[in-house]
Amino acid sequence: MVKKQKYVYEWPRPGVTVDIALFTVAGTLQHLRLQVLLIERDEEPWRGMWALPGGFVRENEDLEGAARRELQEETGIQGAWLEQVTAVGTPGRDTRGHIITVVYMGLTAGDRHHLAPRGDARAARWFEVSALPKLAFDHALLLDHAVTHLRRRLDEAPICFELLPERFTLSELQALTEAILGRPLDRRNFRRKVAHLGFISEAEGTRREGRHRPAQLYRFVPQAFMEHAERQKAVPF
Repeated sequence: MVKKQKYVYEWPRPGVTVDIALFTVAGTLQHLRLQVLLIERDEEPWRGMWALPGGFVRENEDLEGAARRELQEETGIQGAWLEQVTAVGTPGRDTRGHIITVVYMGLTAGDRHHLAPRGDARAARWFEVSALPKLAFDHALLLDHAVTHLRRRLDEAPICFELLPERFTLSELQALTEAILGRPLDRRNFRRKVAHLGFISEAEGTRREGRHRPAQLYRFVPQAFMEHAERQKAVPF
């Protein structure tokens, strides 16, 4: 009996990778800063340079599954919220051949994870988005895509609550929003808009912030946000 051979297309097939821009915020309430997780490459090409975590998609592997696997292998992080941003296949972007990469953006609280680089990563470290080292490949461009996507999605989905504790103050919510947007917001207008949107509610307890009197705590109300989103209204920040 002749064994049937697997059919293979003669057409050249590009390689496929995933790259992950994982963000967090760090610093004091008065000076929160948006950070991104980078790895120091331990293999050629670009050995010794900083890059986004990522790597090649395996045969029969789902794209998001590949992104989560690479993130865990190179940084030790599991369970982060991820969302696909774009695909980039510019010829010549990778010296190893024609490589198409699928870019993912994610959010996580950085202090929840112990970084454990291994595999292709010599080191892993959080960097401020405003003070990055020179990046390998075209990862500066990929990161720009991810930051733009993150700021746009802030208007469309409750992603910032991924970085807040279950109970938070309005000052914490505003500081986080400002860190993501990269610009200050008027305190009075911000609080008025948040109150009008109605997707947070008062929670039990208060928290002292600096020398000010204790601030009321709030919690996120997912159902209220979904109802707001169904009306196709962007969050007016």
